[in-house]
Amino acid sequence: MHRIQIDRLTKYYGDNLVLDDVSLNVDEHEVVCLIGASGSGKSTLLRCVNDLVQFDAGSIMLDGVSIFDESFGRNGLHKRIGIVFQAYNLFPHMNVLDNITLAPRRVHGVRRADSEADAHRLLGLFGLEDFSRSYPEQLSGGQQQLVAIVRALATHPDVLMLDEVTAALDPELIGGVLKVIKDLKEQGMTMLIVTHEMGFARDVGDRVCFLEGGKILEEGEPDALFSAPQHPRTRQFLQRIIEAGRL
Repeated sequence: MHRIQIDRLTKYYGDNLVLDDVSLNVDEHEVVCLIGASGSGKSTLLRCVNDLVQFDAGSIMLDGVSIFDESFGRNGLHKRIGIVFQAYNLFPHMNVLDNITLAPRRVHGVRRADSEADAHRLLGLFGLEDFSRSYPEQLSGGQQQLVAIVRALATHPDVLMLDEVTAALDPELIGGVLKVIKDLKEQGMTMLIVTHEMGFARDVGDRVCFLEGGKILEEGEPDALFSAPQHPRTRQFLQRIIEAGRL
């Protein structure tokens, strides 16, 4: 069974067609990377999967059940599908520990002691244990992004979606964040990743999908897609990436 099954998804913003009959399956423990130019629909696709954006046609299933099924309850879907954005979206008035434990405590009813113990465990895995009482403004951009990832993991999701999580970081900070994502892959986390880091997509993805104009024009294993793309637009896109020294 597919962990995520997206079937003929269509989304308009006004008269603008953002997702055009998109179908995509993501299996358990699989990492699928979405690449393409800005405005191709990648981020909107993630937001539809997590029910942050309403779509106009098509369906999305999680483990064979519609994401709108009442069995998920009010917050069950967001517990099972975590998402991290390029803007860290940490609450500035809360320290790291409170940022991480807010959803488990307030939304999912986990006891404070249990949620804090789990938060400390996760922070320790990512080398952030010493920052549990720090506030976001006291952290570097890379540290804030790692905290955002830890916050998403604190609900123990089945699927983790990452939307350009390195886009706002200085180049020297990107490596640490990418290493954490690679570690998650090795642990078997199912992930759907939007990225402009082509080398990273090649290294971590089990499949890579190239989007253009709201459509998946081409998908395949990373080595095949990057080495011998079949669609002319994919070839053009990757050639520009190579000329810019990013692959």
